[in-house]
Amino acid sequence: MGGHMEAPHTDRASRPTYQNCDLARHEPLAYAARALGSRQSMLSVNSHPSPSYVALSEGGWSGSAAAVHETRPTDPPKPRLLDRVRAALRIRHYSRRTEKAYVAWILRYILFHGKRHPVEMGAPELTRFLSSLAVDRKVAASTQNQALSALLFLYRAVLELDLPWLDDVVRAKRPQRLPIVLTREEVRAALHPLEGVPRLMAHLLYGAGLRLLECCRLRVQDLDFASNQIVVRTGKGEKDRVTMLPAVVKADLARHLEGVREQHGRDLQYGAGWVELPYALGRKYPNAGREWVWQWVFPATRLYVDRDTRQRRRHHTCTSPCCSAW
Repeated sequence: MGGHMEAPHTDRASRPTYQNCDLARHEPLAYAARALGSRQSMLSVNSHPSPSYVALSEGGWSGSAAAVHETRPTDPPKPRLLDRVRAALRIRHYSRRTEKAYVAWILRYILFHGKRHPVEMGAPELTRFLSSLAVDRKVAASTQNQALSALLFLYRAVLELDLPWLDDVVRAKRPQRLPIVLTREEVRAALHPLEGVPRLMAHLLYGAGLRLLECCRLRVQDLDFASNQIVVRTGKGEKDRVTMLPAVVKADLARHLEGVREQHGRDLQYGAGWVELPYALGRKYPNAGREWVWQWVFPATRLYVDRDTRQRRRHHTCTSPCCSAW
């Protein structure tokens, strides 16, 4: 009773005889060997000549064994065409809106020709696409030239094709238009109904000559109340410039910043208060994203969580409040 019990050993001759269905259920290795031939010494599961692991037989039976092979590491997939376009634009520091517009035009160009690859197409396909924009879509000359610039960037910078017909493509001629200038009474009538943040933004657009997105991206450090100046950073063409701070909106803008500072203080108490920093300043100065000088002059009403840093940030306001006010 106290001794060690050994499992009964049965040799090959004394093993019971099974039918195919019973053999597959009780001894799957022997069933696999019978299916491929009793003389086969090994069943290869994978044909790659890589190292294999052989399953040992049970109960002393020396039958056929199954070999399991390791798979080779696969090569990384090649980037898709539109991903290559985005990478080429970001290397050259193109703006996000330019990237979005170029990718959209290239995609429309490919779909217009039945999803053919741009390498297979040439000057006739490019001219047909641009002609369709002008004749069928009736787009403006500036829109047609933007589509042409996107396709030229595709062939020259992404596909790196030096094609002689690229220099012969004719751009659409932009017509000369007279600007629309409002009188003082018309300007007062347009600004008088506005209130709150849309009123401040409208006064900056008209009095300082800011573009709408430039006004939305203003930071606290860009306002100089002592010198009555506004510094516009990374404007159109990634250029900085200095413009005037309208005196009519100076007092209201100072009161607005007091409310923004109180909101920023509450965000800091709840573990938020971060904003997006340009380029790699977030890595160079890890805590600069919570400083007051980097906060937006016109912040958004809601917080969001950044995917990479998991910071609770506040973006600048979008362009819709100012546009909908008019």
